[in-house]
Amino acid sequence: MTTASSSATDKPSILIQFDTDPQPSVFDRVVAVDSGVQHLFSYGGMTPANVVGLVHGAIFTRSPRSLARTAIFIGGSDVAQGEALADVVRKTLIPQYGLSVSVMLDSNGANTTAAAAVRAAARHLDLAKCQALILGGTGPVGQRVARLLARAGADVRVGSRQKDRAEAVCAAIRAQVPGAKLTAVATASSSDGPAALDGRNLVVAAGAAGTVLLPKKLRATSKTLKVAIDLNGVPPAGIEGIELPDAGMDRDGVIAYGALGVGDTKMKVHRAAIQQLFTSNQQFIDAEECYALAQAY
Repeated sequence: MTTASSSATDKPSILIQFDTDPQPSVFDRVVAVDSGVQHLFSYGGMTPANVVGLVHGAIFTRSPRSLARTAIFIGGSDVAQGEALADVVRKTLIPQYGLSVSVMLDSNGANTTAAAAVRAAARHLDLAKCQALILGGTGPVGQRVARLLARAGADVRVGSRQKDRAEAVCAAIRAQVPGAKLTAVATASSSDGPAALDGRNLVVAAGAAGTVLLPKKLRATSKTLKVAIDLNGVPPAGIEGIELPDAGMDRDGVIAYGALGVGDTKMKVHRAAIQQLFTSNQQFIDAEECYALAQAY
């Protein structure tokens, strides 16, 4: 029989998966199980309008002392929807009375992927002195890579086919990272490429699947490029000449990482973040927290 003096760790771990897609992600469910979660409750089609009652069910069923054994994971393919859901979840918690659970946001794997990519770059470059170009920088992963690099002190060019979208991303990151060194650059045509790449020692491709963002011929013209990271897992490569399994491979004098090469660290970070949720009931795990965990790998 459970008594008031029982340890919080006597309670089984419960992860509540809120997915904004109609069917909860099998990928995220498998990772949860592999991370040691004992009970997994999965809900699809989640919106800000239907999540409050479920959050109440999470926080009012265990004592505040035991709520560290309950956590929420927010996923789905739409990052903006996930962020909106996370905002409502956090506003529904009542931390001042201990009625709170830890929350992880990783819609579309954007946070764990970005953390793994920046960790790969940090193995070879001093990020505080890094000159980076993010291709596909207005997408969910690209924005987070830019934010993490800017927070580390890097000089970051955010590339997009629509420069005004890149400028909006730069403004949003500056609001979160005061003093961030960010520049919006156009990458719509072949004539934009040399200027965008000029002087960069890191390039990260985080654009749409199956789109070549950096042709090999253009990459070969760079005198400064040291590390190239392609996060596109669907051929053709976003950075031509990089292979999916590359993990620190030398490609024509440039250290290369492909999607699978980054993916090993991404998976380790994902599992570590799930485990981290159950160490207290007050955490919110976003891109920065994922990157902190990535330092172990």
